[in-house]
Amino acid sequence: MSFEEDDRVVLHDEHSEFDGETGTVSQTMESMFGDVTYTISFDDGQEAGVPEDDLEAAAAEDVDADADEE
Repeated sequence: MSFEEDDRVVLHDEHSEFDGETGTVSQTMESMFGDVTYTISFDDGQEAGVPEDDLEAAAAEDVDADADEE
């Protein structure tokens, strides 16, 4: 599954301080080999160069809860 800018996603990377957190895709980058990586923005920072395999779409309740906080 590919993601677009402004999509809400959950990061799954045990080496990241944002592991398990929901963030927003702020940028997509495609390598010369056709691989896509993402920059994900969180409340406390961002994570760049995230491969698609480390992301999953945020559940609807996660998106609704974040919208209520704004």
